[in-house]
Formats: sequence, structure tokens, C-alpha cells
Amino acid sequence: MKGLSQMLPTSRSRSQLRSNRSGSFSEMECSESRRKPHFLGKVFIAAILTTFCVVIVKQPPSFSYSNVFAHHELGVTHVLVTGGAGYIGSHAALRLLKDSYRVTIVDNLSRGNMGAIKALQEQFAEPSRLQFIFADLGNAKAVRKIFSENAFDAVMHFAAVAYVGESMLEPLRYYRNITANTLILLEAMATHDVKTLIYSSTCATYGQPEKMPITEETPQVPINPYGKAKKMAEDIILDFSKKSNMGVTILRYFNVIGSDPDGMLGESPKPELREHGRISGACFDAALGIIPGLKVKGTDYETSDGTCVRDYIDVTDLVDAHVKALDKAEPNKVGIYNVGTGKGRTVKEFVEACKKATGVEIQVEYLNRRPGDYAEVYSDPSRIQRELNWTAQNTDLLKSLQVSWNWQKYHRHGYGSPLAIAF
Repeated sequence: MKGLSQMLPTSRSRSQLRSNRSGSFSEMECSESRRKPHFLGKVFIAAILTTFCVVIVKQPPSFSYSNVFAHHELGVTHVLVTGGAGYIGSHAALRLLKDSYRVTIVDNLSRGNMGAIKALQEQFAEPSRLQFIFADLGNAKAVRKIFSENAFDAVMHFAAVAYVGESMLEPLRYYRNITANTLILLEAMATHDVKTLIYSSTCATYGQPEKMPITEETPQVPINPYGKAKKMAEDIILDFSKKSNMGVTILRYFNVIGSDPDGMLGESPKPELREHGRISGACFDAALGIIPGLKVKGTDYETSDGTCVRDYIDVTDLVDAHVKALDKAEPNKVGIYNVGTGKGRTVKEFVEACKKATGVEIQVEYLNRRPGDYAEVYSDPSRIQRELNWTAQNTDLLKSLQVSWNWQKYHRHGYGSPLAIAF
């Protein structure tokens, strides 16, 4: 999907269109003048007036509405959320809108869901709150057009392909989508003097560290194209920040779980991507009977039970870190933070929690390791706690999975029609 092919603002109803059209005629009178005694004169005047009326009718209706997204407004922060139709990006957009930010979402829907956009549009229907632009960040011309037609104060950059296994199969796609697209975005930000960037990065940039927990000073030695592409994008951002007065925050987060506790949004990967997706999605698919069981890859790691150890961070805590980073952003300042709970859990622990959350005895098949995976990864979040005053609040793994399950069981087909499932 290429180019800026569609813009879907949450404004202007059909009734407004009709009222504007009717207003075009309210003060017009097409009548013959009685002051002209000659028949030919009457015909001539009538013809002129009739022609004038026809011209007016053919004109498109005019609107007094001005595009508020195209202008900076005192007291209002306008945030561009790339990838805002995706799992994490949509939750970030929701939080920003709740906090009275003005939001523009740009997404090509290759991984995101139009259903998430519609849910946000229904909740925040005021014309000045939210707009969605269908576009691909890989199209530099489209990106330049978006920036020229909108007045952004900040960018939250989520848009990216993000599956370790898939990156091993399609490395070039990952370098293009993550690294090259970030460069295009930065060039547009520089051209249009947008001074604040919150970048969505990953713990995959660290690779397989020699010791735990991971701090921000842990050497970055990624072992898969996903992590490598993200590190390259980080390097480009950091190099550019040295020659500009941009305020930059890079958030390296760990394994994301959970969903909106009010049930508006959830995780809904494309069907063809389920095999590459998060373990939580696979657990729920198995519980729903969409797949016959759960496949756990790798049981011979040097961990307590042989399965991988991961730091699971609730998506609501993650977006809270993004908002705190945005609030604290300053020109000429760079912040790099790990976003995690500081506690690692094995995959087997996770599966047992998922069984409890769903009430389903999920069948588990243990397989060989997945290429590009690492044994143990969990964070030291002390820096973000100290500098941004952020701490993970939703650290009960079972509760986070229960919240997710409440959405999943009523959205068996993602953002399609809600469907109640009896268990």
C-alpha cells in the first residue's frame, strides 16, 4: 500500500453537508425584472440570471471548518503516532487522547487494525481530537506531504515489523521497514522542525547479555535482524541528535502483554502472523480452539526449568512510560531507558498463568529452540524510575492475562463483531 491514499478524520456529518448546500441558495432570487417593458430584454435578463443560478448550483459546498491539525495551538500538544493502529500504538493513542492530547495516527494497516482506529474514533468523535491517515512510512513523498499539511509538536514512532522469527526469514524486509523508514521519518521531522521524538525500541538490541539484569549500559550485541535493525535506527537517531536540538527518548522495552482494562482495545494480529506472534496470543488462540495447542520452542536453556526467561510488561504501564517521557522531553536532551518490571519469568510459568486466566487446560507441545532466541532477558528499570518517576504498576502476571482474556474471548475474530464464548 503506497502513498497517501486516504484520510479519515472524525468530522463533518452528512447533515452538515446538506445544511451548507441549502445555505448556498437562501439569499438568491431568480426572477424576471418588471421594470423592462420589452420582451427581448426580459428574455435576456432571465437567461443571464438562469445561467448564474446554474453556475452557483454546480459549485461544491463551502465550509467554514478549518483544519485544526494544520496549525499549532497554544496549550494543545499535537502528537503523531506512527503505527497507531497496532497493538501498542493504539493503546498509546488511547492514553494520549484521554490525557487531552491531539493525535494523528499514520498507519498502512499491514500489521495494524482498522477496528482499533474505529474504536478510538467512536470514543473521541470531536473534530479536533483525532485523525487517521492511511500511509506507508516507506513512501518518502507521502511522509513529506503529511508533515507539510500538519503541525506536529512531537512524534511517537511505533510503526515497525516486530517478530524475531520472521526477521530471521525476511531480514531485508526488517532493515527496510525499521531502519530505512526511521530515516525517512527523521528527515521529515528535521525539515519541518519537529523537536520531540519518543522512539519505540526493544531489549532485542542487547542480544544475549553475559549477566542479568540488563541495564542501559549493557553492551548492545543483537543476534537477530529485528534487534540489529532497531539498533541501527537507534544509532541514526543518536547521531542526528548530536547535530540538532531535538529532544529524544529511546525506550527499550521487554515482552508486552495485557490490554485496555476498559475493554476498548486488545491484541489482534493478522491470522497469517499468528505463528510469529507473542506467546500470550498463542495461549489465547489455544484456549479458544483456534489452534489445537501451544508450541513452546526450547526446553534446554540454562534456566530454572529449561525454558526461556522473559520480563513481561503490561501494555498500560508501557504507554504510561511513553507519556512520562513525552512530558519530560527537552530540547538537546537524550534519554535512553529500559522499560520492564525487573523480574524475569519462565515460559512455563507464563503458560501456567495463562491456563489459570482462561480456565482452559491448554495442550502444550515442546519443540526445539527457535533460531535467534536468547535464554534469559530481564531488565533493571532503576534509571527510568529515578529520572522519569516511572514504575510498573501492573506486575501481577495472572491479572494482566485475565484482562487480556476478557477482551479475547469476546473478540474471537479480532475487531470484528463481538462474540461471546461460553466456557
